[in-house]
Amino acid sequence: MGTRADGRLQEGAGTGRGAGEGSPQSRENVLEPTQNTREAALDRAQDRRPGKAPDAHPGEARDSRPGEARGSRPGEARDPEAPRRTHMSDLSGCTVGELLAIALADEDPDGLVRWKAVGVLHARGDLETFTEARRLCASDSRVERVLGVDILGELGAPRPPFVDKTLSVLRYLAAGDDDVRVLHAVLIAFGHLRDPRALPSVIELATHPDPTVRYGAAYALSHVLGRPADPAGLAALRRLAKDPDDDVADWAALGLILP
Repeated sequence: MGTRADGRLQEGAGTGRGAGEGSPQSRENVLEPTQNTREAALDRAQDRRPGKAPDAHPGEARDSRPGEARGSRPGEARDPEAPRRTHMSDLSGCTVGELLAIALADEDPDGLVRWKAVGVLHARGDLETFTEARRLCASDSRVERVLGVDILGELGAPRPPFVDKTLSVLRYLAAGDDDVRVLHAVLIAFGHLRDPRALPSVIELATHPDPTVRYGAAYALSHVLGRPADPAGLAALRRLAKDPDDDVADWAALGLILP
């Protein structure tokens, strides 16, 4: 993520991590089924400012959930009235493409309109929405990758139907993406999914040099430790409870207290 969860992250922060586990692969080969869909995603990419992080702590309840973004799907007509529907109380009649366009049109990553559109996408929980979110995760645009991750983290909750595929996408980004905003979003998504299979990725990012990423790891760890708690994960959470960054330390300490 490009901003701290408490709104203090520097613009454009990144780390320069490697390409991830296993043999090097391009993002499109891992995250997208064909090159054509990759090109379509890039054609629809928009240059948006990263925006600021949510004021609430990761995973804290909010009126609307964040979502993803992008233009209409290939071959789908753009609806010029779609942005105006954001003023309506019900977006459930919008198509996936319209919801993505609405989310992207809100330049505030913590904006009410953006999260409202994403909440509708979460509720859909269908294959079409998953496919679009996965394509966003393969974009060269940081904004689109963050939005794609935001959708995947709670798609179809509380019983997400694409957990295995979602974990594959998120773990790839955790290992290979070098953008702080994206890594933060991935960690928050891991926390929402509450799947212990994400633990190795979270432990690795718990030692990240940027406190924004460590903050996301502090949130995620308590949700993916498993039962009984994994010793390595518990040790990582205890280290974060002594982090020099107060926000990181406070959240990790809370994770140690809560069941």
